[in-house]
Amino acid sequence: MGFLAIDVGNTRLKWALYDAPRPGATAQAHGVEFLDHVQRLADGAWSQLPEPTSMLGCVVAGDAVKRLIEEQMDAWELTPHWVVPGAEEAGLVNGYERPERLGADRWVAMVGARHHMLAQGAPRPIVLVMVGTAVTVEAIDAEGRFLGGLILPGHGIMLRALESGTAGLSVPTGEVQLFPTNTSDALTSGGTYAIAGAVERMWQHLRAHTGQEPACLMTGGAGWKMMPSMTRPFELVENLIFDGLLEIAARRFA
Repeated sequence: MGFLAIDVGNTRLKWALYDAPRPGATAQAHGVEFLDHVQRLADGAWSQLPEPTSMLGCVVAGDAVKRLIEEQMDAWELTPHWVVPGAEEAGLVNGYERPERLGADRWVAMVGARHHMLAQGAPRPIVLVMVGTAVTVEAIDAEGRFLGGLILPGHGIMLRALESGTAGLSVPTGEVQLFPTNTSDALTSGGTYAIAGAVERMWQHLRAHTGQEPACLMTGGAGWKMMPSMTRPFELVENLIFDGLLEIAARRFA
């Protein structure tokens, strides 16, 4: 009953093999591969795995990358399944104008966030922040309706844009400061506070819309960098996309 979960982002592929397609399943193996090197998986990390009986993934990197990943699974008698956002999934209602145009990673992470919150008690609205190459800020009401979200450039994109468009600036190794007094700190602090400000605005919108204090969740590889600069207390949850894939898989492969 091995279940392979795959999260394909803009720069990396993350995978985990679980003992079953269900929430709370035990991870038997996991790994990360840069997209430039996914062709190594079949003869590398995946060659040592017991053959999974089901697979579900989300991909934002495009069809060419998806086909290459599927080729790495040719040795298994396995049908690849990929999440395509629809009108509803695992108790979450999609409020996007065209649900299928919503990023699969955003949708799956929201499913994970919704069920993570429900496991802790009574339903609440959620502000979900995913910090990666891009930053997304999602609003979900207490009934499980995705109301809408923001997309911002991540730190790296912001800094590279400034470097290419502004004379004399280079990508810094600065620190976040209240009152930056050098260019490196000014750039790092500006990017950090731009993200934090967008999140705060979404929190205020969701509180005004629902009349409730939203729960605040954060995920993504760079989430720990943002946590100290947030204006609200956030819970950092590392594997919300895998949690969401397990929730969806439990319903699809039951």
